[in-house]
Amino acid sequence: MTTYKTYSFKQDEIERRWYVIDATDQILGRLSTLIATKLRGKDKPEYTPHVDSGDFIVVVNADKVKVTGRKLEQKKYYRHSGYPGGLREASLKKVLDSKPERVIYQAVRGMLPKNRLGRAQLKKLKIYTGPEHPHQAQKPQPINV
Repeated sequence: MTTYKTYSFKQDEIERRWYVIDATDQILGRLSTLIATKLRGKDKPEYTPHVDSGDFIVVVNADKVKVTGRKLEQKKYYRHSGYPGGLREASLKKVLDSKPERVIYQAVRGMLPKNRLGRAQLKKLKIYTGPEHPHQAQKPQPINV
C-alpha cells in the first residue's frame, strides 16, 4: 500500500499577485464573496488553511456598488463608541453616502476568519471610491466579474 504525503506550503513559497476589481453595478454580496475567496487564496491549487496565501485586491468605484431588495433602507450598520449609551446605528443608504468603502470592507470582513490570520488577509484589501488608485506600480490585473 502506497502512502501519500500532503505538502503544506510555507509563507515564503507563496506567490502573491495584484488584482483590480471595478465595483460599478456589482451586487455587494457576490462581489464580497469573490474578494474574500481571492484574499484567502482558496482559488489557488497551493491553498493551505493556516498560511496567508491570498492575493492583493484593489477595489475601485466602491460608491457604485448595488444591493437587491429593500436593503438600502432595512440593512443597518452598528458601531459603539465605548461609552455607556454609545451605540450608533446607520442605514446602508446613509453609509453609502458618507463612507462607501466601509460597506465593502464590512461585508468582506464578515467572510474572513475571526483571528490573526483573517486580520492579516484583510490588510491586503485596498478600497477606493473613485476610478483612480495609487497601486499602478504593482501592475494589477483586472478581474471581470
